[in-house]
Amino acid sequence: MSEPVLKALILAGGSGTRFWPLSRARRPKQLLVLDGDESLLARTVRRLEPLVASADIWVCTTRALAEQVSEQLPEVPTDQILAEPEGRDTAPAIAWSLDRMEARDDVVAVLPADHRVRDESSFRATLSLAAEFVRTRDRVMTLGVLPRWAEPGFGYLELGEVEDANLGVRRVAAFKEKPDLETAERYLESGNHLWNAGIFVFRGGRLLELISEHEPELSDGLAKIREQPGDLDRNYGRLPKISIDFAVMEKCRDLATLPLDCEWSDLGSWAALAEIMEADSAGNATRGRVVTLDARDNLLLADEGTIAAVGVSGLVVIRTGDVVLVVSKEQTEKIKELVDLLARGESEDLL
Repeated sequence: MSEPVLKALILAGGSGTRFWPLSRARRPKQLLVLDGDESLLARTVRRLEPLVASADIWVCTTRALAEQVSEQLPEVPTDQILAEPEGRDTAPAIAWSLDRMEARDDVVAVLPADHRVRDESSFRATLSLAAEFVRTRDRVMTLGVLPRWAEPGFGYLELGEVEDANLGVRRVAAFKEKPDLETAERYLESGNHLWNAGIFVFRGGRLLELISEHEPELSDGLAKIREQPGDLDRNYGRLPKISIDFAVMEKCRDLATLPLDCEWSDLGSWAALAEIMEADSAGNATRGRVVTLDARDNLLLADEGTIAAVGVSGLVVIRTGDVVLVVSKEQTEKIKELVDLLARGESEDLL
């Protein structure tokens, strides 16, 4: 038997509500150019080269976004742009995609479409080591990020025993939910925790076996989809809505990990974007047509028109064609709540 191929599955169906109002349902975060000169999705595909060939890249997205995804990724075969009938969280998305990929004997890397990696060479080197470990051991791996500060906004991986000293592989002792700041500081000081980046490597058939073991309702639903291909919408809508962490990873008794040290960011908020953008001498990170006077430490982004900021500090101001968002950097996590509020009202045109 030939050596298993390394395939990549990129999850690109998210709504990116924390980047509202620039991120909308019809053009969410992963399709935006937020860092550099191409979209986050296109950069995710690009950083895999040459480790993963474009012919071995698959993208799971929504029907509403499939055409835009295909336009942004002309190098990915169109039949490898998989469009979910509806969002059911990451476990159904991954499991259904694996069926479509016919990847039971191949090593598969699953990656979010909307993260930033500055040191791409280091990222590929670690991903390659993980793929080699999976090929030889048939284990499931998650890549955790070496924490650079005490971050209460991330989940964590608690490290267990050493699995392979040469590769630096460790067993995952436990998943930890987002901690308070004091606990996050303890995690950082211990040197025994990694940020959970949602990046996984496994043989396709092995993950499907674990889904059958730990989430039989999902496994049975996938079997019905295979048996009734003409009734995909109805059967897909009956799949349990559950993340891959809850469905499999937290229950996996021999989950392994490798630390990623590649200046990773999940770009989870406007404040996070401000931290990586180049700022002027007053600390203002700007894009588009912006004028400032006695303004400091702001993120000012004009997608259309002009932003003029006078005597303000610590703000995020985002201007689009129909919305102006003004929020303090410390409150950007509440944007998701604002979008939920708009969804409950009569403001669908703004979503």
